[in-house]
Amino acid sequence: MTDSGFDLGLDDAARAGVFFVTSDDIATLGMASRDAGLLSRRIDLRGCADKATLMLRLATALDFPAGSGRNWDAASDRLRDLSWLPAPGYALLFDAAAELRDADETSFDTLLEILDEAVSDWARREIPFWAFLALPEDEFEQAE
Repeated sequence: MTDSGFDLGLDDAARAGVFFVTSDDIATLGMASRDAGLLSRRIDLRGCADKATLMLRLATALDFPAGSGRNWDAASDRLRDLSWLPAPGYALLFDAAAELRDADETSFDTLLEILDEAVSDWARREIPFWAFLALPEDEFEQAE
């Protein structure tokens, strides 16, 4: 049992993945991931309309080492390394992900691909790596 009184299994690398959640879920997932002992980082995508801005937001939120490239290969490499942020697991919480998706669908899709690759890479090492991307509540209501 975690400090919060409920356990989402966030410490289980086999269950980790990339998930869409509501904006209201981000704060709760942040608390739950910290309760599970994971390093939790929020990445605000409000106003993020292109790859360059996304790369800057990732680098800032995850304290990428100086000299890290600002391209997809570098971002993928960094997300699969994170040696400068040692932790028993990771949770990335992307606020306002729909803003990037709506402005630059190609970059959004590429982000999902590199996050999926990172999840798989960390799972092979039995380290949970989660990515939660917040979408507006009404997008979930439409899916029902």
